[in-house]
Amino acid sequence: MSGRPEIVEQALALSKADDCIVIASDTSTANARWANSTATTNGVTTSNHLQVVSVVGRRVGSVGVTNPTPDTLESVVRRSEAACEGRPEAEDAMPLLPGGGPAAGWDDGVDAPGVAVFAGLAPSLGDIFGRSRSDGIALFGYAEHTSTTTWLGTSTGVRLRDERRQGRLELNAKTPDFARSAWVGSAPASFGEVDVASLYDHLRGRLDWAATPVDMPAGHYDVVLEPSAAADMLYFLYMSAGRREADEGRSVFSRPGGGSRIGEQLFPAGVQLYSDPAEPGLEVTPFVVTAASSSYASLFDNGLPLGRTDWVRDGVLANLISTRHWAARSGDEATPYVDNLVLDSPGTAGVDGLVAATTGRALLVTCFWYIREVDPQTLLLTGLTRDGVYLVEDGEVRGAVNNFRFNMSPVDMLAQTVEMGATGLTLPREFGDYFQTARVPALRVERFNMSSVSAAT
Repeated sequence: MSGRPEIVEQALALSKADDCIVIASDTSTANARWANSTATTNGVTTSNHLQVVSVVGRRVGSVGVTNPTPDTLESVVRRSEAACEGRPEAEDAMPLLPGGGPAAGWDDGVDAPGVAVFAGLAPSLGDIFGRSRSDGIALFGYAEHTSTTTWLGTSTGVRLRDERRQGRLELNAKTPDFARSAWVGSAPASFGEVDVASLYDHLRGRLDWAATPVDMPAGHYDVVLEPSAAADMLYFLYMSAGRREADEGRSVFSRPGGGSRIGEQLFPAGVQLYSDPAEPGLEVTPFVVTAASSSYASLFDNGLPLGRTDWVRDGVLANLISTRHWAARSGDEATPYVDNLVLDSPGTAGVDGLVAATTGRALLVTCFWYIREVDPQTLLLTGLTRDGVYLVEDGEVRGAVNNFRFNMSPVDMLAQTVEMGATGLTLPREFGDYFQTARVPALRVERFNMSSVSAAT
């Protein structure tokens, strides 16, 4: 019963609150794992969730359950209403958006592909497992495909349905003594489109580079960031781009003396950073759906249509994430969070092209991990390099360098970017568990702060 439109209608009919929001979702996740160049496990998990949000006056109560049944549904609704009692009034309270009845596809069924989604991937994995054993390389990795269908209904007539499919593939290659390691990840729309042989060739080449170790000290380096590393940094920038925090003087986007830095040239001309739910190959939910209010999303905005939002336009900060409530306070239109991010680039070169064009000395960085915020006022981040840092001299890779801890703001990173490669779909490694919808190029950045040498391997 859970996750179907009927349960949404029944919960709304049971509600005695002034307003009610019901969100139901069905999720199916297929996964496959391998280690030491051998398939290990695969399987499918499913989950059904129901969230009932009651509004009494300006007070909000919310109750979520998994696998609800007809016998428990009324209890969930009543608990949601009771949760409003004694609660402080919601600061972001606004009239719920009006709706026009069921949207197209509201009553459609759910079709989750299960492990069959890996049918085109499995033979290719078998081929590279054989190659890796012959090459003396151990392959480890993980593939995942998640199918989620969401229904949103409100007491004001909103009836919206959304269906999302998302893929994720990570491949790690190690020498038998684990002294050398290389990683590559992707977020494919279809696993049949993944060229696993090319990914393996990429990793094997990186392990060859790593056969020549080079010790390097901490310092400020010119770096070529592979798309995954750049995407992790940009995601942190995006998640720190709240309009309210900026207006209240609590973020890197706050203007000294008050207000935000919207309208300021913060980055080089030509930098375009945007989100668009209709971005081809990167489609995401085209309306607001949230079970809790925050500075990035408001319960009272459920059902609000989403479109393209330019966050940075030609190097100028154009917008920050804002709910209807805060937009009314600031006198602007709402610019809600959209669950994808694109750094548009006129560049055509891949990582190898950026490396070849590098003069002098630089570092090629594969990916980051364990990223943490140090100072929200400057958005200073710290983290570690992982699975491949390489020394570049006059356009050629000379060997593998020790790992570093970095201290760098993504705002400074983007401001100090001197060249961008071709924009393409990428998988942020650190945040890939919950953000797989990024299109980001490789970046060449000046004066990136590798603050200390790390013993991490």
